[in-house]
Amino acid sequence: MGLDSMALGSLGLQAAQGERMQTPEEVAAMLRLHGLGWGSRRIAAQLGCSRTTVKRYVSAAGWLAYRRPGRPRKLAGQTAWLQERLIRHRGNADVVRQDLERELGIVVGLRTLEREVAPLRQALAAEARATLRFETPPGRQLQIDFGETRVALGGEVVKLHLFVATLGYSRRLFVQAFRHERQSAWFDGLEASFRHFGGVPRELLLDNPRALVDYHDTATREVRFNARFAAFCRHWDVCPRACAPYRARTKGKDERGVGYVKHNAIAGHGFPSWAALEAHLLHWMREVADVRRHGTTEEAPGARFAREEAAALRPLSGRPAFNQVRELARKVTSECAIELDANSYSVPWRLIGARVEVVVGGGRVHIRHAGSTIATHAEVAGRRQRVIDPTHFHGISGLAPPARLTEPPAAPALLRPLSEYEHAAGGGWS
Repeated sequence: MGLDSMALGSLGLQAAQGERMQTPEEVAAMLRLHGLGWGSRRIAAQLGCSRTTVKRYVSAAGWLAYRRPGRPRKLAGQTAWLQERLIRHRGNADVVRQDLERELGIVVGLRTLEREVAPLRQALAAEARATLRFETPPGRQLQIDFGETRVALGGEVVKLHLFVATLGYSRRLFVQAFRHERQSAWFDGLEASFRHFGGVPRELLLDNPRALVDYHDTATREVRFNARFAAFCRHWDVCPRACAPYRARTKGKDERGVGYVKHNAIAGHGFPSWAALEAHLLHWMREVADVRRHGTTEEAPGARFAREEAAALRPLSGRPAFNQVRELARKVTSECAIELDANSYSVPWRLIGARVEVVVGGGRVHIRHAGSTIATHAEVAGRRQRVIDPTHFHGISGLAPPARLTEPPAAPALLRPLSEYEHAAGGGWS
């Protein structure tokens, strides 16, 4: 079997014109000749090309398009940098382009940059849509958020701010309505939820509201909480955790809870007064939210809470509200004490001269240093009284504790007011 003589003659005439890129038809003829057992030298002589060309096409088993050498890409090697900036600027390619020119001196058009980061944007979009379901043990986590809606109240449509707290294990909800969502509303809502659940969780999971979070770096995940919110968490002994910026879906239980409250508890309802609204929400929590069959746990949140989570929450222990607590800074005097409201409270003698934090609330004085509580006393009324714990003087070399400090360590001694000593001495103290 052979090639048509006219086809071979045509190819030979074209080959005589010099070495050039082979057409798909010529390559097909080349492969047919190779299939008939022709060697590369004979095929090259017949078609007027080099043996190297024949070997290349035979090795590829088909026609190869000619590829021009590509120009070096300006953005080559910048993938990691572009990804970090794309996350930081929430996918805004134009802002990334400005950073690229200002910081790296690379000037490209917006369309060029958009083509370069298209795969990165697609990956970020997929990640943002993805939600990782995770379960927390009983009493571990409380997720909190605010949602907005409008409601008819007293014949007028007003904006309503709904504080929603969801226990991570049982999915039991607490909701409270506010006219704003300033920091005080967050604190009031949290403390009301603690009272409603009858205990305190170990963690608070929140988005990044400005009222509570001062700074959250998208790349390093460094979080700086508002100082007063940090004090609130210390007061209640809870650990705050902030979701990754722009990833509120990681707080999915409460995100869904906010929608559930807006579309179930509020939607379609009007109320004659604010008191009626609050009464409705209490009834709804008790008669609807607590007893519904939850889609994930397939249990009623109220029953799941009573069976496993209620006992796992830490007790309130009569702790006062945060706004009833004072936080002060004091310096330990040479008498191993701090001064507070014209009274003094003893501190371990090794801290003489140190600055300490004093938290006053609920009739107790808590003294902290370096993050640890180093003394706790009952708060006393009046003036010029000294509250002493004898153990704070143990270990003073060569100094025997005075007789008035020999009370049992378990019961800190309250000494006589200084006014009695003034009267006995016949005058006031200088």
